[in-house]
Amino acid sequence: MNQIDVEQVLASLPDRISGIARRWSTRAPDAPALHDGRRHWSYAQLAEAVDHTAALLRRLDVRAGDRLMVVGENCVAQVVLTFAAADIDAWIVHVNGRLSAREVDQILDHSGARRVIYTSMPASPETTAHGQRHGAEPAQPPFDACEWMVGALNAGSAPEPAHASPERQVAALIYTTGTTGHPKGVMLTHRNLLFIAAISSTLRGLTPHDRAYGVLPITHVYGLASVMLGTLYAGACLYLCPRFTPDALIKAIRHHRLTILQGVPAMYARLLEKLGTGDDGQPPRLKNRLRFAYAGGSPLAPTLKTQVERLLGVPLHNGYGMTETSPTVSQTRLDQPRGDASVGMAIPGVEVRVVDVAGADVATGMDGELWVRGPNIMLGYYREPEMTAAAMRPGGWINTGDMARRDADGALFIVGRTKELIIRSGFNVYPLEVETVLNAHPAVTQAAVVGRDAGDGNGNEEVVAFVELDPRHRVSTEELQQYLAGRLSPYKIPSEIITMQTLPAATTGKILKGQLRQLAQK
Repeated sequence: MNQIDVEQVLASLPDRISGIARRWSTRAPDAPALHDGRRHWSYAQLAEAVDHTAALLRRLDVRAGDRLMVVGENCVAQVVLTFAAADIDAWIVHVNGRLSAREVDQILDHSGARRVIYTSMPASPETTAHGQRHGAEPAQPPFDACEWMVGALNAGSAPEPAHASPERQVAALIYTTGTTGHPKGVMLTHRNLLFIAAISSTLRGLTPHDRAYGVLPITHVYGLASVMLGTLYAGACLYLCPRFTPDALIKAIRHHRLTILQGVPAMYARLLEKLGTGDDGQPPRLKNRLRFAYAGGSPLAPTLKTQVERLLGVPLHNGYGMTETSPTVSQTRLDQPRGDASVGMAIPGVEVRVVDVAGADVATGMDGELWVRGPNIMLGYYREPEMTAAAMRPGGWINTGDMARRDADGALFIVGRTKELIIRSGFNVYPLEVETVLNAHPAVTQAAVVGRDAGDGNGNEEVVAFVELDPRHRVSTEELQQYLAGRLSPYKIPSEIITMQTLPAATTGKILKGQLRQLAQK
């Protein structure tokens, strides 16, 4: 792939993310932008819907600097509202309709949203329930799509200052799942999101002829920036799907001629589980037109990568990011697929450091904390200056909180989360290493490892593993212990392995380890 001129990319970006729709409505007005399961939306139709919706938001007294909260699941209305809010310099606050009432209310309270719109599509009854609970009124959008519900005006909501500069104007306020229960809103600017959309689109080699699958939630930064904005930035077509099921994905691959597939490891694991294996123990080949497949959002086990590549017939690329980096930090290259567990090189325009506890760079191949700097770094945590200061480092660097190592060729490998480190009898245990070995077992669909207080008063912890088993295979926890004994040092082997029908996960597919830690203590 040709070298990317980052300065040229930055200079060519529009001032607002809504400029993406407007650019293609001029260049290729009749080209398909979205498919919602019923019909195609051209770029001209998308731009027109954005214009009408921006005018509606003004009539609803949504101002520049106001937070517009949108509760729902992937649909055309979410895309339109994202761009319409950008047009009037309001901050979009996407919230997944499948969150609990407590979680939705926490975000509503913390964000101080001026208005809430609930995209009450039939596929999301939970969203409708949230709207009804908040007394929202049914309304018809100013374009031909699903009905939505509009909440009452929050007259006490104060707007934040508006900025002409795309580097300072917030486009999206995205709340991370976290483990403390305290809502943490990440402020991402127009420049943050546009930079990732442009670089991600270029690294994937996207063209207007591509068809990308849009099942990763737009309420999450991966689905918003890399999938939605990255696809539309290239003038390609995004096939929206509100919820992942293996059957829906198989249908889309076979009948909608998808060329781009982005997902999380849990999604690919479910797909493999659905299709099963042949007499040789390997998955069948799924006929498709894919030219690019990518996994992100959580660690990718090498065995899962190999199986998916056999299934799809294309390399499964890997990457790393976080909400605070909009999200992409690194990814493997289209023209340089890898056979290992690397998350690839830092993307063009982004710098990385691997440092020790004193902030000094460690030697190549050594483990350390990963720091990142670039146009993708968040503006900060909303209404949390102390939390923002704790994450940032001098010189514009952010401490990701992840442990990593960098090989001589620049490829990054994620070792684990700093906060997830388990201290067992004085030895360090990173859950990711244990999870990788467990996930390689043919009976394990996915695994998660957490620490549990050993109760000896010395700060020691026990290693506890939670596993979700493939129902087609029979295996006991004793057999899994024996399997691990031949592959891990004794201090890394879990004191207990707990089987679960389904591991608790966020709407993105990310395993909720906070819940598992609570279960492990019981």
